[in-house]
Amino acid sequence: MSQDPQSLDEYAGQAWFTLSGDVNSDMVRRMFDAVADMTEDRITTAHILIQSNGGYVSDGICLYNYLSKLPIKIVTYNAGAVASIAVILFLAGEERYASETSRFMVHKSHASAPHGARPDALRIIVEGLQADDARTEQILREHVQLSEEHWRTHAYSDLHLTASDARDVGMINDIKDFIPPRGQRVANI
Repeated sequence: MSQDPQSLDEYAGQAWFTLSGDVNSDMVRRMFDAVADMTEDRITTAHILIQSNGGYVSDGICLYNYLSKLPIKIVTYNAGAVASIAVILFLAGEERYASETSRFMVHKSHASAPHGARPDALRIIVEGLQADDARTEQILREHVQLSEEHWRTHAYSDLHLTASDARDVGMINDIKDFIPPRGQRVANI
């Protein structure tokens, strides 16, 4: 008896998820809960479509460190926009893909100084921003081979990358859509 190539056994241990919104403590909690379910369900590969314009640096770095060290293979997808600290979250994928019409954007950290802030308070804000930039740049350099021109743009403004650009610099493995198999559940994190 021959087995149907689209049988459920072909996808045993795999699961498909969507993750959207701001990168913040709520997203961290949702991801922690989702991974708890994944481990209970014995998921070995998690396909995660990410749609986010960014958020808090520390929360994005926490998710990057957490997801990239799990005993679960994480495959990340960009079908629209992954920007700011969400790019660092996206890089947690052991494999990474993007739809042809998606985009990525990375930039330096930024903050607003409180009205009437004293020089010592401003210095603390600047030191925090510089520390955040050093952490995110370290992760970017581990995964992505940006050109000197890219780094110059990144130093002073937003760096936008198309899916093709992202493939050229190693941010993604290839241009490929998030297409869960027919009959497989897609859960929103």
